[in-house]
Amino acid sequence: MLVDDSPTMLASMASVLSQAGQAVEKAASAEEALAKLKAAPPLRAMITDYHMPGMNGAALVREMRKLPAYRFLPILVLTTESEQTRRDEARAAGATGWLVKPVAPDKLMEVLRQVAPV
Repeated sequence: MLVDDSPTMLASMASVLSQAGQAVEKAASAEEALAKLKAAPPLRAMITDYHMPGMNGAALVREMRKLPAYRFLPILVLTTESEQTRRDEARAAGATGWLVKPVAPDKLMEVLRQVAPV
């Protein structure tokens, strides 16, 4: 699942993942992502933006970790933010990894394969 409030980022990331043969579910907010989880089949991984209106990416990770089905789900935070305190917040919430935008498609797929092998 991809979570980002930027339609452009959602489209470009979905394109990269789809071209790599990955099924992609998209959400434009953390709240939408949480709502979709109830109806979606189990996820293999999630990539979320950090800065979004309403609930930020770290709060989304924290909420995901409360759900038994997603306690161990690989969750990557992909954002323009590079401040260490934000990384620490995401890690403390349970994020698996952190990538800074823009990320090259091959780098994204490499990291995704490491945390959620096909």
